[in-house]
Amino acid sequence: MAEAVVLPGPASEDLGRSVAEKLDLPLLAADFRIFPDGESKFTISDKVSGKNVFLVQSTHHPVDQHLFQLLLASHQLSEEGAKVTAVVPYLAYARQDKQFLPGESVTLGIVAHLMRSAGVRRMVTVDIHSAEGLALFSFPIYSVSAIPSLVEYVKEQVAPRAPVVISPDFGGSKRTEAFAALYGAPFLQLAKTRDRVSGEVTVAGSKLEVEGKDVLIVDDIISTGGTMRAAAETVMSQGARRAIAVCVHGLFMGNALDMLERASVKTVICTNTVPGKINQVDVSDAIASHLRTIEE
Repeated sequence: MAEAVVLPGPASEDLGRSVAEKLDLPLLAADFRIFPDGESKFTISDKVSGKNVFLVQSTHHPVDQHLFQLLLASHQLSEEGAKVTAVVPYLAYARQDKQFLPGESVTLGIVAHLMRSAGVRRMVTVDIHSAEGLALFSFPIYSVSAIPSLVEYVKEQVAPRAPVVISPDFGGSKRTEAFAALYGAPFLQLAKTRDRVSGEVTVAGSKLEVEGKDVLIVDDIISTGGTMRAAAETVMSQGARRAIAVCVHGLFMGNALDMLERASVKTVICTNTVPGKINQVDVSDAIASHLRTIEE
């Protein structure tokens, strides 16, 4: 069996180290640098020929810099004889998995091509935006679910009263319905529309049975917070006791958290696929469990 090592990328240093600890694997000695003009450089200090390298690198903001660091490292590792498994907890461009308007590029397909060209042999991500995106990759890719970890955290740390689980749109309804089933709570779905040009989001729902209840609004990504804000305003207007935002990937761009607070969202729960002060639910166990099957 080939020796395995873990390389935490600059975007996922803490998570990468945690995965290595869970797998009882050594860290690879390597150096990532950013020059004053923004150029990236990657240097390996260890011999990697014949080794399986788990390269842990999320691709959150700055997206293109983190993605290029992943490609740079993967190419050099593979050039020196390593077999690279890219562990990308948050996979950027996953929402661009089809052509929504004429003339648009299917950007996730381009990312998949770049990864293969850079020597990625297989990839592991966490809750990809849509399972349809998996078909764009020509090498093995697996999407680990963080939903069980989120359910456990909410039960132990938040303990909502008479909870109702709501999906803000149809696209994420399967993920949210799985959350509700694991939690043992009723599931409802709102109807979201997004203007493909302006990006403006509206959320609507008929009469919802949420009066006096804690509502868990579950989505895969909170970016600008527009979808979660609209969903929270909808349930609060129908008498919900409180709105609790739950997501896998907490990007929180701009004033997203302030926007959610103004929409009466007092509790926001997300995982550490993206590092941050409130990104408290650890996914290293879920990632390590899958990587262990690869290692074996």
